[in-house]
Amino acid sequence: MVISMKSFTLCKAKKCVGQNVNLHLKDGAVIINVQLKIVKKSNFGKTNLLEYVSYKNRCRKQIPLKHIMYAKKLDKNIICT
Repeated sequence: MVISMKSFTLCKAKKCVGQNVNLHLKDGAVIINVQLKIVKKSNFGKTNLLEYVSYKNRCRKQIPLKHIMYAKKLDKNIICT
């Protein structure tokens, strides 16, 4: 299930918090199998940041919302096997 093909907004990001997704970026890259943790404001500007945790590393990383095209939810049954 694809969340949005047009733009990834703040409201759509908040709906995905706590879920495992693949993040498709505007430059064509894909960040696979991450769990979204929190959406917050940047310390230096008006940008919204999406904080996520990767499946293997378990370290928190941040990416600006404006760099994300859409998020595709993952099926938990596939991940557990």
